[in-house]
Amino acid sequence: MEKTAITLVPLAADDREQFILDNQWAFKHGAIIEFGERDNHLNFDGEIISCKTIEECIDAEENETYRIMLDGVKVGGVILKIDKATQHNHLEILFVSPDAHSKGIGYGAWCAVEKLHPETKIWETCTPYFEKRNIHFYVNKCGFHIVEFLCEYHIDPNSPADDCDEGPDEMFRFEKVM
Repeated sequence: MEKTAITLVPLAADDREQFILDNQWAFKHGAIIEFGERDNHLNFDGEIISCKTIEECIDAEENETYRIMLDGVKVGGVILKIDKATQHNHLEILFVSPDAHSKGIGYGAWCAVEKLHPETKIWETCTPYFEKRNIHFYVNKCGFHIVEFLCEYHIDPNSPADDCDEGPDEMFRFEKVM
């Protein structure tokens, strides 16, 4: 598959609110496709991922937030957690607007991320168990490996105790060794 020519542009302050809304819609869209409007994976605000969680990711000192651009049009976003000491970095959030799916944008964005941080030794990310598109993308397109399944029988030891009502209870954790 040929890489789509995309660019990563640092998130502008005046785009923050729209970035959050676009992110929420992209995640919610996947849940609606899988489960329909009755989805019990949505939180009390009707979202898969809360505004608070996205804001915390954007605001974290070690994180970098970018808009994914295609020909000057905002088509998604990415938030990276960069650990300069260990070079074990995290893809916190990657989303592509649902109307731009299946055009190679996510793969092009991922290639741009890897070029942005060539010093990375390991990339890590997670996705909900029901996001078959994401699982396919990370494993078959980007070269990640599933290393853990987080669920009620195997709770993420790094998850804060007050985070139990945020998002799906079952997640796949992926790693890509560079």
